Amino acid sequence: MTGQMVPPSDRSRVPEPGSVRSFDFPPVLSSSLPNGLVLKMARMTRVPLVTVTVVLDAGEALLSDASAGLAVLAGEGLEGGSPKLSGPELAEALEGIGTGLSIRTGWDSTTASLTCLAERMEEAVGLLAEALLRPAFPPDEINRFRDQRLAVIRQRKMDPGSLADDAAAHFFYSDSSPYHRPLAGTRESVERFGPEEIRSFVSEHYRPSGAGIVVVGDVEYSEVEALARGHFGDWDGKAGERKPAGAHPRFRERRVLVVDRPGSVQSEIRIGQVGVPRSTPHFFPLKVFNTVLGGAFTSRLMLNLREERGFTYGVRSRFSLRRDAGHFGISMAVATEVTAAAVREAMAELEGLLEDGPSEKEVERARDYIAGVFPLHLETTGQVAARIGELQLYDLPDDFFGSYRDRVREVTADTASAAGRETLRLQEMVVVVAGDAEGIRGPLEDLGLGPIEVVSPF
Repeated sequence: MTGQMVPPSDRSRVPEPGSVRSFDFPPVLSSSLPNGLVLKMARMTRVPLVTVTVVLDAGEALLSDASAGLAVLAGEGLEGGSPKLSGPELAEALEGIGTGLSIRTGWDSTTASLTCLAERMEEAVGLLAEALLRPAFPPDEINRFRDQRLAVIRQRKMDPGSLADDAAAHFFYSDSSPYHRPLAGTRESVERFGPEEIRSFVSEHYRPSGAGIVVVGDVEYSEVEALARGHFGDWDGKAGERKPAGAHPRFRERRVLVVDRPGSVQSEIRIGQVGVPRSTPHFFPLKVFNTVLGGAFTSRLMLNLREERGFTYGVRSRFSLRRDAGHFGISMAVATEVTAAAVREAMAELEGLLEDGPSEKEVERARDYIAGVFPLHLETTGQVAARIGELQLYDLPDDFFGSYRDRVREVTADTASAAGRETLRLQEMVVVVAGDAEGIRGPLEDLGLGPIEVVSPF
């Protein structure tokens, strides 16, 4: 073996990050069918695959508390088949072309999606239309889906993290907002649902007006448009007028709520309040602000609570963005004995960032991080289709993601700081802790954050 010896690396110096690589989001082509259905398409030719997604204006925010969970159950019920194909027959037909149906229901929408070889797209679109436009909702299948959903609801009440999430939503939002309840409903609401309730919801809300079809992959626009017209062109009906969901806070002062779990050795902590809708003009500055606070592994919260103090394996902050104002939240799990100290440090980091703002160096790192990971979440046709679905759902311009990284790079320390101060109200921050009240109430009271109340699990 010949050649010069390679000198050892200097491990005392942190390597400098490389430059952010270029990335182009595929151009989006849009049109509408005569029935109001929006068609959005983007070409990705790296692999011979295509993703087809139907975005329906049929989310849980449309429903009252008495009907909570109906949109979720209706979406799950689509897998029960149609008069032409039973549930097992539908699943077998999809499997026969190498795909499966994925149904997801959130606060703002229900989406039905599948990914297959581009050469099987015509068959896939036909099966997708069969499931969406002609669902049978057979009683035996609906009863099975309902019982599964009730089991999940029971399980959530036993899971500390889910219990804390549900309690936080309840205490962040007033009862007038649908966001105060669990997304998939409650036992009291879900247990009374049957095929008739689901059919009524679908008849009212599964309409082409306000809906969209997103197609991403190795296909031509003319082919996509022809298939959309052929399978969805006769779909008719106009959705009713959408009313704002309402996103009013339960409290206008800082409060501490302890959800008592006697004997628990760990506390689930949620700190937050009602935030802003997806339409906020501060979208990009808030993304940078949150990345500095708790949206990355090198954030202030992680460096303090994990790296310096060892209180938790992980802590994060996020803005949950919806059509109406979602919530801002900080979440973590810590040992009972350090619960109050963890709350104190989290509140101190938030207060410090709001008062002093991020440094130029922090903003630069956050911008590079956001811009750098952006392409990593857009490697598949399904990932790109999900983002294009957001364009339809939130009425964003077709070039939104094409200019995304440029918009991120425009954020400065001043704009990030201003967005945080305008959005977050420190004196209205609500602290929710699911843990052993006997072990944590006293230390939490000593923090002097505000009135403290112990409540039973929901």
